[in-house]
Formats: sequence, structure tokens, C-alpha cells
Amino acid sequence: MNTGVIHQRVAAAAAGTVLVRLRLIGQMEAWSFTGEAVLPAGRKTRALLAVLALSLPRPVMRSRLAGLLWSRRPAEQARASLRQEIHRLGEALAPLSRQVLVINRDQVSLASGVSWVDVDEVLRATPEQPAALGLLDGELLEDLRGIDPAFDLWLAAERERLSDRTRALAERVLGAQVEPAAIIAAAQRLLAIDRMHEGGWRALMRAYAACGERGMVVATFERCRAALAERLGALPSEETQRLLAELRPAAPASVATTVPRAEARAAARAEAGTDPRPEGRGHVVRSAVRVGVLPPLAIGCGSGRSGLVTAIAEEITAALSRCRTLAVASSGALARFAAQSRDETLIRRAFGIDYLLDGSLQQDSGRIRVMLRLLDLRGGNRVIWSQRFDHDDTDLLAVQDAVAARAAARLEPEILFLEAERATARPLVDAAAFELVLRALPLLRRCDRDAFNHAGMLLKQAAVLDPDCVAALAWGAFWQVLRVRQGWADDVALAAAEAGRFAKRAMALDPLDARLLAIAGQVRGMLHHRLPEAASLHEKSVALNPNLAMAWALGVRTLAHLGRLEDAGRFGERYKQLAPLDPFAPVLDAALPLLALLRHDHHEAVRLGRTVCEMCPAGADPLKPYLAALGHLRAECEAAHVRRRLAATEPGFSVARFLAGPPWAREEDRAHFCAGLRLAGVPER
Repeated sequence: MNTGVIHQRVAAAAAGTVLVRLRLIGQMEAWSFTGEAVLPAGRKTRALLAVLALSLPRPVMRSRLAGLLWSRRPAEQARASLRQEIHRLGEALAPLSRQVLVINRDQVSLASGVSWVDVDEVLRATPEQPAALGLLDGELLEDLRGIDPAFDLWLAAERERLSDRTRALAERVLGAQVEPAAIIAAAQRLLAIDRMHEGGWRALMRAYAACGERGMVVATFERCRAALAERLGALPSEETQRLLAELRPAAPASVATTVPRAEARAAARAEAGTDPRPEGRGHVVRSAVRVGVLPPLAIGCGSGRSGLVTAIAEEITAALSRCRTLAVASSGALARFAAQSRDETLIRRAFGIDYLLDGSLQQDSGRIRVMLRLLDLRGGNRVIWSQRFDHDDTDLLAVQDAVAARAAARLEPEILFLEAERATARPLVDAAAFELVLRALPLLRRCDRDAFNHAGMLLKQAAVLDPDCVAALAWGAFWQVLRVRQGWADDVALAAAEAGRFAKRAMALDPLDARLLAIAGQVRGMLHHRLPEAASLHEKSVALNPNLAMAWALGVRTLAHLGRLEDAGRFGERYKQLAPLDPFAPVLDAALPLLALLRHDHHEAVRLGRTVCEMCPAGADPLKPYLAALGHLRAECEAAHVRRRLAATEPGFSVARFLAGPPWAREEDRAHFCAGLRLAGVPER
């Protein structure tokens, strides 16, 4: 991405009055010009800042803000919540050298000229200076979806506005190009904005044909077809199909000459550890998902960064190799192949991999940016995940570690759930054990009782079909843990015994599976009431795979019950750093309001409880600390509403039932929880 103009403009602003840089495209970021992060911690506070930034230079009415962020609350409650969030936003921006917020009785705004916003930079781009379009490397405010229905509608309109403006500009830029290389760059920029734009795909096909890359013409058509099928369920237009017929190579020989012979491909697979032969029974059962990591392309960094890009690829490969569900190709073998060609289709043919991670590395003004994207090679080479990582260049080892950890934490769940979608789309006839597990995972996280019970049935079938399938045993044990936590187990002792059998069998098969150890820790602590043993398993789990977000999340509850609140907070912070948008968040986040309650931070417990319960409306588990916190705050109206939800989800819940659950190492923690439940109106029996 050519960002020289952008950086010059930013530097000029820094020398003047601009105090804060806001990135709203992709995951939200906020930095002062001293390099200090000033992004608020709360999602509602971030949403407030985003609305003010996108409304510049106009102020926003308080009533408008309250309606966007608390549309389902009475007006007075919404205004009170807004006052609290404005205060929190002011605290987050306090490190700046002077006041940034302008607040009066009716309106709120950001002070004029004090902020640089990436969206504004993009909207100022012109056909003569289109470089700012390169900032479009993600979806607008992609981590703020689901805050409030009214906010979601506003966000959808803002995304459409940004997409329409940038698409029109990218079309003009493409139309002005005459050289094939420039057309390829402009067409790719347009398709990054709108993958459904057939004009962009056709321009790309013609440009590749002009360069003599006939094989890429066919590959581009296939990517176009996959994109249209995925989003619209449609085929390419007749115009696009006619263009393919005109440009298609007469024979595949020209492409075949660039593909290694069968022997070379077999050798490459052997070196990469991607032999496609199925594993025999009795071995640790793994999925057939095979992943490769290419060294990022160094853009504008000079030859001195070749070692860094290689090291980043190796670190990510090593981090992914700890995931039992993935088979990872050798980064060295892929790097040598990529030195000749980075064509995704050829790489898949040579290495037999299903997903390919590639990206770019840029350096400017003491900062390093790594852009990564994951391609689904079985789905038309479509991009299914992308992420930007920014770091200071003062410690390159820290850059490698941080990028590898966060990439590995987010890639494995993304791949698992995409594989689950594929498994669900196939007929159930003759499904293998691991395919049944994949089908169960999306149902498991929904916390809907019917879907949850169906997930349990699939996991039990998988364990019967293959008693040595570690994934079936581990997830089957976790299903029992969730079943007890939700209050859906008719016989808790029977559920605990079955979970124990599954976990014991799985650990005998693979004692070094980090996810399995974390699940076993939940079984020991929450079902068998052996908290010290459980804590030991959680510590071992995160030591085996420090990039597994689920392992950190599950440890929070056990450590909280042990009274080790500082350690529980450390586990919770690491979980959110690794995977702020984990697909299992509705299940994993349930321990966070519990931790806030035990810290006596009742307002935070309520905030977290609301968030978790919005993601998992049928779940009973997060309602309990949420309700106890409301009791301590004497919030009778909201407590009555939550109490009714809990009664509908877990009929018969009482203080006595709570006391019969997992033990507490500190009596004061249990007493504080019980007192909150009683104050919230939960019956004794």
C-alpha cells in the first residue's frame, strides 16, 4: 500500500493541532501523537467516540446518542447511561494535552481540528491521489457490531455510505489506467471494496491476458464465480463468461509447465508434513485441515527486512502447530516455493493445503505494520479473515511474538467454524467422527436448549463411532460442563461422571492437548469440586499453548472460585487480548461478570452481564452474577426483569441450589454472591 501522502499529511497534522489519531476501519484504535493508546475499554464508550468522529465537524444531540446506544431503555435511564459513558470517554482521553471533548447541555462533539480519522482520509481521496483507499483493509468498526439495534442500523448506513463513495472513486481510478500492471493494481483495489463487482473482475482478466498470464485469467474467473456464488448464489454474467471463452488458453500445457511434477509435489508434501493419507485408528485423531504460512511481502522496507518476514512466518507456523485441529506445512518449504511463485492455485497443487496465510509488512516512522489475510483455497481462494498488526520497531522479537500469538489465536477458531459450515452443508450419511464434532460446534455455542441438546447427541454419536477421537471426547466432556452450568442436567452426578470418563479417556490418548487440559480442568473444578487439581490443569494448558484463547477463558472461573482474583484477572485480560471476537465468546465470556462481582465492581459486572446475555439470550449461567450485582446496586426494576429471564431458562433456581454448586475457597466470596442474589429477590429454596 502506498501511504506516503497519508503519512505526510498525518505528520503535518501532528506538528499542528491534531492530538489523536482514530482508526475506525477494521478494529477500532485510538492513539495520541506521543504513541500512547487512548482507546476506551468499554464497547459502548468506543461506540460513542466513533459516532462523534464520524459526525465531524457537526456536534451530535445527546438525545440522538442516547437513542443510538440505549434504544431499548426508558429515556431517563438512557440519558443517565450516556452521562456515565461521556465521563468514561473523558477519562480515556485525559492523557491528551488539552480538552478534546466539547460538552454542553444538549450536544456533544469532538473539538474542531484535534483529530485525524482514517475514514475522513479515505473520503478525501481523489482519482489523482487515490492512495488513501489503501486504508480500506477491513470493515468499518468491525468489532462494534451488536451493541444496540439502533446502533447496528446506523452502522449499516455508515458502512453503505463509505462503500458507495469509495466504490465510485475506485471505478474512476480503474477507468483511467492504461498499463496492465496499473490496471491490475486498480482492479484489485476495487475488488477489495466490492468483491461482487464483475467489471473489476473482467478488467483483471483482461490485464492478466495482456501480460501473457493466461493461467491467471482462468484463476481470476474462478475467484469471481466463487465470490458471486457465496454472496449472491449466482453465476457470473454472460458477458464475463464470454470474456473467459475469448481469453482462455487453448491448452493447459502453458500452465502445466509451471506446476511441479507429481514426484516433486509428493516430495514437497513429505517435507511439509502434509501427506494426505488418513491416519490409522488408534492414533490421536486430528482434522484433515491443512494450513500453510507464506512469508509476508516486505513493501518499501528494503532488503534488510527479509529476515523479519521469514521469522514472522516461522513464528506463526510454530504457533499454529500447537493447535491439534490443524496440520501445518513447513514454512521453509513454502518460502522456497514462493520465491518462484506466490500463485495460490499452484501452491495448493504443490502442497495439498486447504488454507493459506499470506500478507505484507510495511515500515514507516518507527512503526511496523503487518497485514495478514487467510485464503480459503478450496473456496475459490477467497479471503475469509484479515487482520492488521501495528507495533513499534524498537523490539523486533516482540513484533514476531505478538503477531504470531494473536494470529494463531484468531485463525484456529475461524478455520474450525468454516469447516463446521462445510460439514453442515454435506449430507449426514456416513459422516466420520470428526465431521460430527464439527457439526456440533456451532450448535454448542448458541446456548439454545434444543440446539444444545442436538449438539450433545452428535458428540455422543462421534464418540461411539470412534472411541479414540480425542476431539469428540473433549467436546463431549465440555458439553456436560455447560449442561450443568446452565441448569439443564436432570442428574448432575450422572453428568459429572460421564464428563469425567470422557476427559480421562481423552487425556490417556493425548495428554499434551492444551484445549483438552483446559476442559478437563473445568470438569475437575466445576463438576468434581477439586479446585486445586483444576487450577493445575489450567496452568499446564496455557503453558502448552499460550495462544489458545479458550484455555485462558476457561481458567478464569476456576481461579475465581479459588479466590485467586488477581490471577483470574490476568487470565481474563490475556483471553480478550488474544481473541476479542472469539466465535465461542457467548460461552467463554460468561465468567467475566463473575470475576467483576467478586471484585465488588458491581457496575462492571452489570455491564458485562448485559453484554454476555445479549450474545447468549437463552443462557442461564451469566444471568446469576449479573443478577447478584444488580441486587447489590439495589436496581430493583432491572433485577426483576433478569430474575424472570432466569426463571424461564432455569426453572427452580434458588439460593440453596446455588450453594449446592461448585465450592468456594473463600467464604466471603460465596457470602457476597449469595447476598446479592437475596437482595435481587431470588428465593431461598
